[in-house]
Amino acid sequence: MHLDHDLDERFPLRHTHSALAPHRPDGTRRAFRVGLGGPVGSGKTATVAALCRALRRDLSIAVVTNDIYTREDADFLLREAILPPERIRAVETGACPHTAIRDDISANLEAIELLEDETSPLDLVLVESGGDNLTATFSRGLVDAQIFVIDVAGGDDIPRKGGPGVTTADLLVINKTDLAPYVGSDLEGMARDAKVQRGELPVAFTSLTSGDGVGPVASWVRERLAAWGAKPA
Repeated sequence: MHLDHDLDERFPLRHTHSALAPHRPDGTRRAFRVGLGGPVGSGKTATVAALCRALRRDLSIAVVTNDIYTREDADFLLREAILPPERIRAVETGACPHTAIRDDISANLEAIELLEDETSPLDLVLVESGGDNLTATFSRGLVDAQIFVIDVAGGDDIPRKGGPGVTTADLLVINKTDLAPYVGSDLEGMARDAKVQRGELPVAFTSLTSGDGVGPVASWVRERLAAWGAKPA
């Protein structure tokens, strides 16, 4: 059954409200925003933590997490001490995670604005979605770029199945490659299927248990941030 929503007609600016503007209300340049989505257990929070460790020496970073009824992801990041506590904000969505990252983004926008008010200047804000299915995407009014995280233990047919998260994210991350021999996942087949679904859009294979497992993702974030910062203000 297809549900025929009319939200685009009723709220035409909901996908373009904020992220297009490079400046904050006070005229200063705002932080570059990257959204991370993906199924439950794919390693989104671990990827956020690894990115913060890899980038925090050179960049001023903050994080917004989304959970349905808890602060579990934010609490994990706080326990890991990946950033000072004042740079981590939790949003409790109270509904399917995609609601707060795609449909009504106001809570996330408010969290970002508070972070920028209290810890400015920021270079980068990472917005982590709660665990969702392959249809999860971020509103372009919320983030400048999207990362979608899947893992080999979820099945090597996920890239072949596609879905908006897999096919349209600016970067697809295939995580937990170290588990491939134990779960029977074909990494070469996943790479071929991802290429078919995504064309020229990039794919990164990661194993966060290795020394520089997040390296390809960190490099991609740096490149996107540099390109965004080079655009005319």
